[in-house]
Amino acid sequence: MKRELVRTPDGAELELFTSEEGAEAGAPGVVVVIGSLVTAADYAKFAKALSEALRRPIHVLNRRGQGDSTPQTDSYSLEQDVADLRAVLEHTDTRDIFGHSFGGALVLHAARSIAVDHLAVYDPAVSIDGSVQAPWIDEYQAAHDAGDTDKALAIVLRGLEPRGPISRIPLHMLTLGNKLTAGTDFGKELREQLPNGVREIKAVIAADMSAEPFLELPLETLILVGEKSPAYFGVACGRLHDVLSGSSYSVVPGLGHDGVNRAPARLVEQLAEFFAG
Repeated sequence: MKRELVRTPDGAELELFTSEEGAEAGAPGVVVVIGSLVTAADYAKFAKALSEALRRPIHVLNRRGQGDSTPQTDSYSLEQDVADLRAVLEHTDTRDIFGHSFGGALVLHAARSIAVDHLAVYDPAVSIDGSVQAPWIDEYQAAHDAGDTDKALAIVLRGLEPRGPISRIPLHMLTLGNKLTAGTDFGKELREQLPNGVREIKAVIAADMSAEPFLELPLETLILVGEKSPAYFGVACGRLHDVLSGSSYSVVPGLGHDGVNRAPARLVEQLAEFFAG
């Protein structure tokens, strides 16, 4: 994928990757906003497949703290991410957005104040009427303060359940697994992203609201949930769909929370059809 850096009004730099597999000249792109504890590299397969199916450029954003983007700080806020997304949309001259997990929560909040034509989300980690909870935060903080990164990471993975059944194994076993993978590229990425992910889940909870304010979202909104994803994603998405009369809501058979990264044809084709419309 082509790589570039997008400068924000406050001087930050955001790393942006673009896949143009089969894209028609001058075709408008789609900006993909990714989840927590990952980087744009984890979405390369998805971006390539969607670009080929849609014949449009697919721009994958590394938010602050991801990849070579400007680091995230303790002053991080959801509003900062919204402002960054606005800068990326202006840079790419794009009005179509897809968000996954935390990225889904971000684009749902952003689209209430940013002009968007088509908005799609998969397992958005948006909190509606308290649907997202993090009672494990204090336990995580204690492990983090004690310097036990493997346990701290295990607590977060159990709390968020991003890997389905694997995330629900006993804490000591998950901690041991983290120790064994600490030296791998995958393990290093998780550890690097861990503080960012915790800040982001706190921001999601702080932004909790009822579904009604999301009536400001564009008419063309596609809400997708993986059949095997943690239940809390479906709770929030069901409430969103109830108030968005023009939205489409679908449970994708056989897929879990990592369904986007796996880029199965049935998901890619559904998204391509939506954005082509």
